[in-house]
Amino acid sequence: MSMKAVRAGTLAQRAGAYYVRIQAMARKYHITLEQEFDEHDTPDTRYIVFLDEDFPVATCRLYALDTDRVMLGRVVVLPEYRGRGLGRRAVLEAEQWARDLGFQRAVLESRVGKTGFYEKLGYTADESNVIVGETFTCIHMEKTL
Repeated sequence: MSMKAVRAGTLAQRAGAYYVRIQAMARKYHITLEQEFDEHDTPDTRYIVFLDEDFPVATCRLYALDTDRVMLGRVVVLPEYRGRGLGRRAVLEAEQWARDLGFQRAVLESRVGKTGFYEKLGYTADESNVIVGETFTCIHMEKTL
């Protein structure tokens, strides 16, 4: 597999992250662009993008919550690339970037039914912290980096 992970630093690479999110999530779940791209999609937001040759196929977003904690999210893999471990690799790449930046903890909000994926990566679910969104209900999860 000729997949490579990129820490998006250019407009084109960021556009790749957006493309994956629109194709794999917004279209499938009828999420408007205003819902998909929120106040956390800023010029300071970081994105991991997996490329197959030069084609974006998976992504993960990360941004600082405070000096110690980073929020991971918008982990998305194009449907035709699922089952190849790219979601897992995207999270691990984002965690490594967060460590490189000095963060101590990773936080995320997992869709209900997807928490097992993150538990395998070492995250602990806080079942008492449920986030009811417009499209999904999520569970707060954390991991020490």
